[in-house]
Amino acid sequence: MRETPTWRIPVGIIGLFVALIVYGAIIVGLLADTLRAWPWWAQTIIYLVLGLVWLLPLKRYLIWMETGKWSAPDQQPPLPKD
Repeated sequence: MRETPTWRIPVGIIGLFVALIVYGAIIVGLLADTLRAWPWWAQTIIYLVLGLVWLLPLKRYLIWMETGKWSAPDQQPPLPKD
């Protein structure tokens, strides 16, 4: 566990918040007029899928916030042996 504060946590939270706002604005801007004519059940499915898609890169992002590396420590490639 980390003993000293790091700048990555607040920057990461602000970055995630901004990214979600931009993602939501893009989705609404591109799809709202198109989806308005669809039946409610189809809109529900599309918005559920789009609401879950942003979670895909979240694991690596949270690992970066905690460790400063983009992959988990157990996923690091082995160091070359001399």
